[in-house]
Amino acid sequence: MPLIHALTVLIAVFLDYLLGEPKRWHPLAGFGRLAVLAEGILYGARRPPPTWLRFAGLLAWALLIIPLVLLVWWLSRFAWLHYVLGVVLLYLALGAQSLGQHARQVAYALQQGHLPAARQQVGMMVSRDTAALDETAVTRAAIESVLENGCDAVFGALFWFVLLGAPGVVLYRLANTLDAMWGYRNERYLYFGWAAARLDDLLNWVPARLTALTYILVGNSRQGWRCWQQQAKSWYGPNPGVVMSSGAGALNLTLGGPAPYHGLLKERPLLGSGPAPQVADIERSVLFIQRGQWLWLAVIFFGSWLIA
Repeated sequence: MPLIHALTVLIAVFLDYLLGEPKRWHPLAGFGRLAVLAEGILYGARRPPPTWLRFAGLLAWALLIIPLVLLVWWLSRFAWLHYVLGVVLLYLALGAQSLGQHARQVAYALQQGHLPAARQQVGMMVSRDTAALDETAVTRAAIESVLENGCDAVFGALFWFVLLGAPGVVLYRLANTLDAMWGYRNERYLYFGWAAARLDDLLNWVPARLTALTYILVGNSRQGWRCWQQQAKSWYGPNPGVVMSSGAGALNLTLGGPAPYHGLLKERPLLGSGPAPQVADIERSVLFIQRGQWLWLAVIFFGSWLIA
């Protein structure tokens, strides 16, 4: 990776730190509306058979993502656009600042004793039911979201940009968005969202393990590694358990456990080792991600220097 690409990464990370995510007209919001439109056309009002739903989900994924990736690849061939596109698209894909802001809003509400406000804030970060969560459950949900989104919104985006440039980061973030919209094991999306979920698993396989390694390096290394090896397989999917178990262990916390989803209590395994999280641990988790990001920047610049 040439040094100029490393500078592109640094500028994009700095823009994310300085500006956060756009408050209006975020391209991912527009992409989400396109996804809703495609779902409505290909899914239809009636429930088609599973075979068609799998095909329709794959077709929707391809129609929404492949043309945009090819467009970015074509535009990146022009020298004057190559680096500008890289900076802008990587900045839009990164979410470290936004993630930290959301988590700190939860922590602030809890510190002020406003549990209903904290529930509302954490509800913007997680898909579980938050209306009846106590303070510990709200804190746990916020930290779990920070750890899991550290892969999706930070390290995964950096990995695919380093590997494939602007087209790679667009592919990754759009696939991640469709997984967030369709990748549920419920009646509607079990078949239609199958392709989005599996392709996101594939794109996240390496980034998830690099994220886990990052957590181990910036936290309690021995405990993070042990929890990864012993607990990751008990979680759901090939990637989240790797990220969550290593992060919980490296933070010296116990996460996971029962949580309410769609009106039912889901029995989830415990992750990590140590006490239940406290409100102050939310800030610890945010700083944890930031240290990991600085580590990635150091590795990227050192690797670019070696190649140069």
